Amino acid sequence: MASQCSLSTLFPIQSELDCALDDATTEQEKEDLVKEYLNKLDQREDLKIPDFQTGLEWLNTEGPLSLNKELSGKVVLLDFFTYCCINCMHILPDLHHLEKKHSAKDGLVVVGVHSAKFPNEKVLENVRSAVLRYDICHPVVNDSEAHLWHELEVSCWPTLVLLGPRGNLLFSLVGEGHRDRLMLFTASALRHYGEQGLLKTHAVGIKLYRDSLPPSVLSFPGKVAVDSSKKRLAIADTGHHRILVVSTAGQLLRVIGGPESGRQDGDLSDASFKAPQGVAIKGEAVYVADTENHLIRKIDLLEGRVSTLAGVGAQGTDKEGGSMGPQQPISSPWDVTLGTAGGAEGNVLWIAMAGTHQIWALFLADGKLPKGSESKAGTCVRWAGSGNEENRNNSYPHKAGFAQPSGLASAPEEPWGCLYVADSESSTIRTLAMKDGAVKLLVGGERDPLNLFAFGDVDGKGVDSKLQHPLGVAWAPEQSLLYVADSYNHKIKVVDPKVKQCSTLAGTGEAGDTLGPEFNKSCFNEPGGICVGDGGKLLYVADTNNHQVKVLDLSSKTVSLFPISTDCTDSVPSGPTKAPTLPKSAARRAMPPVAVSAGQTLVMSLTLSLPEGTKLTEEAPSCWALSAEGNEWLLESHVVTGDIVDLSKPLSISTSIPAVIKDFNGNPSLTLGVWLYYCMETGNACMMKAASFTQPLQISGNRGEEEITVAMAHAF
Repeated sequence: MASQCSLSTLFPIQSELDCALDDATTEQEKEDLVKEYLNKLDQREDLKIPDFQTGLEWLNTEGPLSLNKELSGKVVLLDFFTYCCINCMHILPDLHHLEKKHSAKDGLVVVGVHSAKFPNEKVLENVRSAVLRYDICHPVVNDSEAHLWHELEVSCWPTLVLLGPRGNLLFSLVGEGHRDRLMLFTASALRHYGEQGLLKTHAVGIKLYRDSLPPSVLSFPGKVAVDSSKKRLAIADTGHHRILVVSTAGQLLRVIGGPESGRQDGDLSDASFKAPQGVAIKGEAVYVADTENHLIRKIDLLEGRVSTLAGVGAQGTDKEGGSMGPQQPISSPWDVTLGTAGGAEGNVLWIAMAGTHQIWALFLADGKLPKGSESKAGTCVRWAGSGNEENRNNSYPHKAGFAQPSGLASAPEEPWGCLYVADSESSTIRTLAMKDGAVKLLVGGERDPLNLFAFGDVDGKGVDSKLQHPLGVAWAPEQSLLYVADSYNHKIKVVDPKVKQCSTLAGTGEAGDTLGPEFNKSCFNEPGGICVGDGGKLLYVADTNNHQVKVLDLSSKTVSLFPISTDCTDSVPSGPTKAPTLPKSAARRAMPPVAVSAGQTLVMSLTLSLPEGTKLTEEAPSCWALSAEGNEWLLESHVVTGDIVDLSKPLSISTSIPAVIKDFNGNPSLTLGVWLYYCMETGNACMMKAASFTQPLQISGNRGEEEITVAMAHAF
């Protein structure tokens, strides 16, 4: 028998309102209907829901929240989500829009209730990484055993539940695409209870985890691609909203976009992205799945420009396509790879369209899909997938069903002649035949097309092998092997497509950052992207939650960190514009003013010493950041950052005073912040300490010596 305070009690009442709202023609009519509905609900005593369980883990708060204490007197929106779910990602902009309009002072608090689908999603650290990755700024509770989900009889992700000021059920919205109704319900509830004097204006203790993080070169890198002919990598630095072009030796060549999100085309220095994922690089062209902008972009490194090839900048619902790219709405493209379809080599860009559970084609030159009609250059069209979220294989591509396809790899050569698809939510790897579009299972999942819960970590053949939310695939034609980023198992696996054998290559199955260096002793943390380099001898892995790219040497069977040199940081066109927040405990030192002149190089020589008996933690990202708050022009509007790996000699950090002196605010100064992670040489006690040095500048327009050095020192 259902609990009296479950959604099954609410749905029959709300369904009458929903039908009436569908027929209403004016906003006033809708508001009146909702007000009448709320008055009716106020007469009921059976809609109060149970409080959050005690002992649950909370994020973005100073402590646990209770409907009877901290949230009493608030209109509370519960967002039941699981972080793998593309539909859950799609409603985050709606929540952000809502939070910008109504604050806790107005009486609204949004609480994310994380209710995991996969076992990996029950782990707090993994939820924390997702909260950072998706820039969620409201409280989130890790209800790992889905206690509240079951109490309220929630049935799918995402589900939004709006509560009144005494924890009473008001409304529920299931799935995505309900922004207008969400805004109507919330505004009406705030007005209704505000007029009754039942809302409280107190703040809810918010403490964002992201504010305590030190800077890093990469932030949640989603995908990586290699152009072996040019010896270059393209890295989707997803958390920084930018694309890095790096030599295979690790030299940073170009930074396009970031650190803030945007959707600007034009010069490389002006261009912006929003959480880009898939990248494909060939020659001087980098193709980008600009995921949260719902766009496909092209970076032309030769001309120094970024352009939009497909998408309109808003989430689309079209599941057929066929329009010219810039007029064709698309939905959350997650990966891209170059291929050939009825025309010149490389005439098509295949797209894993996660948002509509399909595979699309963007024609870069005239061509033709298998068994399809001719398509002109610029056409963006669905190739495979009905649009239903399923694990359905079929000889007819439009009747097949995918479930959030997130990784692509092209194997055009015979006898393979297919596109490999990492179908994340069905936990399968599928093949899509180039000759006729037939979709077949390679490994993982199970035969029931509606079962999206057939996951695990089992090596084996075909359907007997099990994966957990794989996000990346890479084809090695030299060995005829497929490599898989088995993301939620924290492993890299290898598949022999000839016999459909799937085996663990590297990773222990536990999330971590250990460099073995042996394959079976190395750890990953939700790796999202993978590519094959050096003629099949190397694998480059986007180790997403470790904020790193790792290199797997298939000859020596060892794992190493791919080093990205920050030597050219001063000259790259983009970087953070704001230094991370220093903890309250950080030591702060004001240096005496130094006289500098236009065009002069200022060298800060910093000597740091640790307490006796301690050493830097090798695995942790000790670093420094140089900023110029209020006078950002001093650093060309960027924050310069670097790693700290050796304290045996002073750090030497240099910056050039601009040759053209701008009008400056007050007394210009540079601030050098340092974050050190160190451990006791004996025992397991580790800590993070920070310090900052403010260096006032007395700037003159007269040219002086080429270089001036300032000595700084601090003992922790």
